[in-house]
Amino acid sequence: MSWRWRGVPFDLLLAAAGVSLDLLMSGQARLGELAPQYTIVPLALLVGVPLGLVRRRPLVAALWLAGALVLTDQMGAYSSNTAQMLLLVAVGLTAYRERWRSIAVAMVAAGVATAVNLVDPGAAFSLRTGLYCAGVAIFPAVVGGYLRGPVGELEHRDVTPDVLLAAGGLAYTMLSTWTSWHSGPQPAWMTGVLAVAAGLALGVARRMPGLVFLFHCILVVLADTYLPQVVSTSLVLLLIALGVFAMRVASWGWTAAAYLATCLLAGVAVVGPDTETTFFRAAVVCALVLTPVAIGRYLGVKQAAAAAERLRVRESTRLTVAQMRADQLAERERIARDVHDIVAHHVGAMVLRAGAARYTAPDGPVADALTDIRETGHQVLEDLRGLIDLLRDPDRQPGLLADPNDVIRESAERMTAAGLAVDLELDRGTDHAPLVARASAARIVQEGLTNVLKHAGPGTEVRVRVSADRHGVGVEIHNGRPPTTIERLPSSGRGLAGMRERVRALGGTLSAGPDEDGGWLLAASLPAARSAS
Repeated sequence: MSWRWRGVPFDLLLAAAGVSLDLLMSGQARLGELAPQYTIVPLALLVGVPLGLVRRRPLVAALWLAGALVLTDQMGAYSSNTAQMLLLVAVGLTAYRERWRSIAVAMVAAGVATAVNLVDPGAAFSLRTGLYCAGVAIFPAVVGGYLRGPVGELEHRDVTPDVLLAAGGLAYTMLSTWTSWHSGPQPAWMTGVLAVAAGLALGVARRMPGLVFLFHCILVVLADTYLPQVVSTSLVLLLIALGVFAMRVASWGWTAAAYLATCLLAGVAVVGPDTETTFFRAAVVCALVLTPVAIGRYLGVKQAAAAAERLRVRESTRLTVAQMRADQLAERERIARDVHDIVAHHVGAMVLRAGAARYTAPDGPVADALTDIRETGHQVLEDLRGLIDLLRDPDRQPGLLADPNDVIRESAERMTAAGLAVDLELDRGTDHAPLVARASAARIVQEGLTNVLKHAGPGTEVRVRVSADRHGVGVEIHNGRPPTTIERLPSSGRGLAGMRERVRALGGTLSAGPDEDGGWLLAASLPAARSAS
């Protein structure tokens, strides 16, 4: 199924629900309020079908419903009540999904259409009517914008309980109250909006328990005053909101206050002018109200226990990972100690023998070679100590024993002494490049010159160029054709792979290969900042 068609069944269900709602409301209207019989179904389609667009095109649905509200009001059709209710839903979803310009257009359209619906022909437009129309447009926009932000995030993001609460509350409210919407002095659409809001409010009760509880308290008072036929429904919704409040609010003080307020409102709703108040009846009401509190507190304790168990599991996992890391560090340290003992012993012996031979050898190339061997051995021991420290603590940033540019110059001088004809071009701008890039460039130059000596041999001309700009550091090592056939020195073959890994770790690029003149070209680019991967 194409992604364009995902959710279409739900949109069709919304459209069918909108049409059904208008047919139910029109069926409850008094005969004098109905438009001609043949217009009932077309008008139901007119005001109900836009509900199927409200998820994908909320602004279009809002403008459509605003126009339908004006049209049905001018026709004197009862469908204007349905259009008014659904228009508020469309404005709320526009505020939830669209940008502020679309929200402003939807609010203006809703305010104008509501004014047309409320003001009778020939009547003056009063300040009270204007404020009411503005409030009708602003309230759903505020709710939609509020829900758009971070609304009391739960630890679990599963919205299934919220959907079930909203669906159950809406179904119960609609089935138990829609036959009474036309019975009160207020417009039927106003009663319908409050009924729908009362049912849907349960969907956000877990995230805003206090606000939803207060909302249902107000609805009980309004129902008892203006529409006694639905006070029982309002009381049931209030009990559900109380249970969710007790589950989500851990404070016993607030729970007790909510319990007492519910007992008071239940007494107001149950006790009529001719009802005899007895201790037994009061105790029954208090026990009835206590039931959702007990259920809510029980579920809250269960959730808290489950949250504590999840926290314990996470902490146990963290400790396990920490122990594994400690074991790895211990193993690294053991390996580092073994490497140090083995390599340092042999390199140290080599340095001592070279030093002793230096004092017994005459001056000349042999003495220079022995001096170079001794200095190289000392450098190897220093690098080995740095590597050992890194193995013992991988998080430690390895320090440099010398300035990277000095390391590059020293490498060029050493390889020149070994027989290579090195032409070094070191850009002074590298002094301002990041230290990590400079250090990596120095290591690449060291390894690159060593490879030239191994594979091309003494006498080979090598041009080394290290440059820097605002983008990073560039390294280029180009050697010509070997002057003679040489016997290649032993090689592990891992030098080039190591350079590639070093450059890749910094987010740079490296290329190496023969050129058209029979030589070899190695080029690396080291960015100033590591690129995001």
